[in-house]
Amino acid sequence: MSRESFIGWLTAFLIRALALTLRFQLVDRSGMRDGTTNRPVIWAFWHNRILVVPVVQERYFKHRHGSVLTSPSKDGAIIASVMAQFGQASVRGSSSRRGMTAMRELAVAIGKGDDVAITPDGPRGPRYKLGAGIILLAQQTGAPVVPVHVEYSRCIRARGWDGFMVPLPFARVDVTVGEPYFVNPTDSNEGFEKERLRLEQTLSDAVCMR
Repeated sequence: MSRESFIGWLTAFLIRALALTLRFQLVDRSGMRDGTTNRPVIWAFWHNRILVVPVVQERYFKHRHGSVLTSPSKDGAIIASVMAQFGQASVRGSSSRRGMTAMRELAVAIGKGDDVAITPDGPRGPRYKLGAGIILLAQQTGAPVVPVHVEYSRCIRARGWDGFMVPLPFARVDVTVGEPYFVNPTDSNEGFEKERLRLEQTLSDAVCMR
């Protein structure tokens, strides 16, 4: 087992242990949990809220399979290992490395009927600034974006660029899975930027922008 795989296994173990103490409150407006929405979607959530998303997927949406976009860095390898522990595949890429290849692989996954998950301000920020990749992917595939909002009643924050959030034991975790959001096709830079800002605002709605 590689160093990254071991750290990923240990991290997944600790996440599951922490999750046993958390009080989850889920609001699903997407229709994915009850099967109303059965087409592949693009899960989108801010980078600093990622910690509990694998637990949410495993606990409430285990019937849906997918791939997560992770960085090609060593940190990305650890995240990919964590996701594997939760039964999810990973596509490695970022805006600076393997970006277009990763987008093609994500499009292939959607074409096969799988969901994909993206942190659109990752892997290096700026915090809460939505990158162009998710817009391009949604336009190319026609898959709707499902915004996932996560709030903790109590948490600690890291000092990195994203202010990564770790809920404290026994905290309440409010998770809102939003309605499927369709990105409009565009034929100009101005139109594309309008769509980018529109989705950025949708992801920011109902999230405490700390």
